[in-house]
Amino acid sequence: MSELFGIVRSPRLRASPFYEATVRAGAKAFMPYNHMLLPSMYTTREEEYETLVNAVAIWDVAAQRQVEIRGPDAEALTQYLCTRDVKRLRPGQARYTFVCNHDGGTLNDPVLLKLADDHFWLSLADRDILLWAQAVAAERNFDVAVGEPDVSPLQVQGPLSADLIGDVFGPEIRDQKYYNFVETELDGVPLVVSRTGWSGEFGYEVFLRDGSKGPWLWDLLFAAGEKYGAKPGAPNQIRRIEGGILSYGNDMDDFVTPLELGLDRLVQFDSADDFIGRSALDAQRAQGVERELTGIRFGGDPVGYNPEFIDVSRQGETVGYITSMVYSPRYSANIGFVLVGVDHAGPGTQLDIILDGGIRHGVTAEIPFVDPIKK
Repeated sequence: MSELFGIVRSPRLRASPFYEATVRAGAKAFMPYNHMLLPSMYTTREEEYETLVNAVAIWDVAAQRQVEIRGPDAEALTQYLCTRDVKRLRPGQARYTFVCNHDGGTLNDPVLLKLADDHFWLSLADRDILLWAQAVAAERNFDVAVGEPDVSPLQVQGPLSADLIGDVFGPEIRDQKYYNFVETELDGVPLVVSRTGWSGEFGYEVFLRDGSKGPWLWDLLFAAGEKYGAKPGAPNQIRRIEGGILSYGNDMDDFVTPLELGLDRLVQFDSADDFIGRSALDAQRAQGVERELTGIRFGGDPVGYNPEFIDVSRQGETVGYITSMVYSPRYSANIGFVLVGVDHAGPGTQLDIILDGGIRHGVTAEIPFVDPIKK
């Protein structure tokens, strides 16, 4: 084992196919994610934010692992795991969805990709959903193979990303609709290119289907992106909070339901098919949620990204907690998400934030703070 940036590497903490390229590009911090090393910073959060909103940022997100479900019962198992109506998907379409436990709590919020009628990927946040999917498949005798394929994504995000992708892959892939994807090859290397991303900006994900070609794909994209100001980066907390993009483990967990997140539209109550957690979510919908995730905006010195939840109060009573926060250069203010009782969630509600031994005054706000057209 060797020690890198304070992280001890071992076979349990894998490097991605792009790892050597990210080190060469100046990655100075990594974090463990899905038992892999995820680059988390190259320069500063603010500099990487400027690249993302003005040019093109390329991120190694190979730690965003895929659960692959294949076989005669692939659609049935995928439907039972996910809150979206899987039968409405055509091959080449993707959807943001939830995987819930039996109490309706959120186990993961993957992007679901349908490659064929009997072939699906769940593109995961940080959680061992592979084990969950394998256990459910075995318990209910689904005729499927569930595993982790050799698939490693790079995100290509920013207003000039379409130009870069068009130069490399052509107009058909550049001009595809939001949450669609195309299976393709380049120099004989199999790839999937989707109009998705975790940035709040216009962008794509390029899924490499041959891990041995990581350095090739990295160099290819950066060579094509040089004239567009492409730079390496990491998932950017500023832009994702501005855009209302949630982070599993921060803004949701086993005890927070999609309804409490305000994302009822991603739970297909009108579908005849069952899914894990449906009965609990049906009951919660009938009764009404007791708490809700909303935005919050507050002043004072710029804050960094919070390493833990921050309590908020109203008239001296603790009413919830901040799940994520950051300083936004766009607004010259601190912004974030706060999970509070529904009586305190309406826009314009004044809340006190217990921070750094003092109190700051905040105001709730609608999510997202900003959301450019991504059609």
